[in-house]
Amino acid sequence: MHFTGRTWRPPYEAHSVIIQATCGCTYNKCKFCSLYKNECFRMSPMEEFEEDLAEIKGFQPYARRMFWTGANPFAMSYDNLKLRALTVRDYLIKCQTMAMFASIRDIKNKEVWQLRKLKAMGINGLSIGVESGDDETLVLANKGYTAADILEQCGKLDEAGIEYYFVYMTGLAGKDGGYRNARNSAELFSQLNPFFISVDSLTLFPDTELYKMAQQGLFVPAGEKERIRELQFLINSLNIRTHLFANTVSNFTPITAYLPYGREKVINELQYVLDNIDEIEMQEYRKNLKSLG
Repeated sequence: MHFTGRTWRPPYEAHSVIIQATCGCTYNKCKFCSLYKNECFRMSPMEEFEEDLAEIKGFQPYARRMFWTGANPFAMSYDNLKLRALTVRDYLIKCQTMAMFASIRDIKNKEVWQLRKLKAMGINGLSIGVESGDDETLVLANKGYTAADILEQCGKLDEAGIEYYFVYMTGLAGKDGGYRNARNSAELFSQLNPFFISVDSLTLFPDTELYKMAQQGLFVPAGEKERIRELQFLINSLNIRTHLFANTVSNFTPITAYLPYGREKVINELQYVLDNIDEIEMQEYRKNLKSLG
């Protein structure tokens, strides 16, 4: 298999067959991220892609779901995605779904009719690290798009019937920004149809721009209890049916819920933590996180 650089997949793709479609990130400017800092974006040549498909076929000929690695393979053109999707079907006749990371920017150059075609070819399941639906927080994180862009581009995915997943990040708005971030994000997300929302909590690593800003006093991180209250407010404010997962290692308290039905239960679970665990203990947990993988 032709894996190069950092190979990263979401926890919920643990049972998917993995293939490299791209490496690196086309943007690579988010202030909290250093995952692909030293990698240039590169599409896997079709020759390598087919060699990997042949190898997968030898071990898992009946694979039904495949995850294409790279920070955002959906940045590829419609024609390139189409070629690769059809090639996958040539090798793996049982493959039903090809999922991958995507950015809001990657959807802009694709028309709804093209998205529908890609869905019909099996591309379905875009993990989108929007991180926030609040413009002030998006600017702080240097995401490169606005809340209006999220609404417009994910509206196209809804129209095309492509399943997508949001990643939201508590603490990203900094000290005293959590309520605003949660309120505006919930209002935006409630106008869309993310199949689920995965929640991470901001962890500052030394090789990120946001860490340097914190060292210089230009960014004040939110406290751990503020992050939990932010998550409570987000859950309380979402007015859609969706799965919510806040169970990665970046979360001090792992929770999952199907909203709106599980809302009260997880709100109470989080409140128990707020009432019974000291802020300092939570901060120690954050300091001891060496990676999110």
